[in-house]
Amino acid sequence: MTRQIIGETLAARLYAAETAIDTALAETAALTAMLPAARAEAYLSAVTGQKVFEGAAAAIGSLAEARSHLVQTHNSLSALARKLGLDTLAVGPVDKPEDRPPVGGIAQILNKSLTGDAEVC
Repeated sequence: MTRQIIGETLAARLYAAETAIDTALAETAALTAMLPAARAEAYLSAVTGQKVFEGAAAAIGSLAEARSHLVQTHNSLSALARKLGLDTLAVGPVDKPEDRPPVGGIAQILNKSLTGDAEVC
């Protein structure tokens, strides 16, 4: 397997992991947002649902921390890819605000927006 193929595979896995955490974060936030209304609609005391609300809110904090670690991983992998001459490994259908055309979800986009100061692993 070539470095290019390995890099493309890692980029796809990274994108999938980022998407999974974002989805989990959004779903957990939606659940947490529903809890006060559900408690009130069921005519339950605020005391009754407090531990449930705290648990869901803590999960949001943990997911946000996990997302931060994954962003650091993304930056480190990007720096490593540049060091190895694999700059064209921006994979995924989601265009980032700093991307320049061509955009639209193509599999490989030359991403010139990567900074050179990201920590290398």
